[in-house]
Amino acid sequence: MKAIRNYLKEELAGWKVFDVAWLALATAVILGLSIYWKDSLISLFAALTGVWCVILTGKGKRSSFIFGFFNTILYAIVAFGAKYYGEVMLNVLYYLPLNFVGFIAWRKYMNSETGEVIKERLNPSKSLILYTITAIGIVGYGIILKMLGGNLPYVDSMSTVVSIVAQILSIKRLTEQWILWIVVDVVTVFMWAVNFMQGGETIATLAMWSVYLVNAFIMFFRWYKEAKKNEI
Repeated sequence: MKAIRNYLKEELAGWKVFDVAWLALATAVILGLSIYWKDSLISLFAALTGVWCVILTGKGKRSSFIFGFFNTILYAIVAFGAKYYGEVMLNVLYYLPLNFVGFIAWRKYMNSETGEVIKERLNPSKSLILYTITAIGIVGYGIILKMLGGNLPYVDSMSTVVSIVAQILSIKRLTEQWILWIVVDVVTVFMWAVNFMQGGETIATLAMWSVYLVNAFIMFFRWYKEAKKNEI
């Protein structure tokens, strides 16, 4: 019981007016668009859990991985229906187990005063190596997806490969994850916009990724500032 009380104390600590307002606005946008366009319940709940996950990740809260667990399952179902097989495999085979890993890994690096995870950043040389390896992976995986007959294989590949790297950086509490998430979000917004224009009932998913994009910009500056402060 003591462990549960300490966990809840961490999750409820450090919330500011902007954080609460941003979470409420993002939720309202998803609900409003979903109701107006009569989106499916699976898409709606996938979008809501996804938005709550990324905002809580930006806050450095471990509960992000709990919402991430449910989001990966629901989003994989939506992506399968749209024939984005790279997204399906990414969520089921990668994100799902890593939500457990991240929840446990972050526990060791929580700031007792703020209730948030301690943020860090890479040096320039390590960043360059990381981005080079990522680019090679995008090309290779794109070829595989094309052979499987997937929709927009190289765009799907970029979203998938960069997401894999970004999730690793997230678990390791590195600020550079948000640069990669921005890339992922731009690409994936394009993917779901194409799907929606082709008649897919995925407005909640498109809205979810749009919120992800805005959130990534906000959190990059926040994490950069905090990581720089932690180096002093």
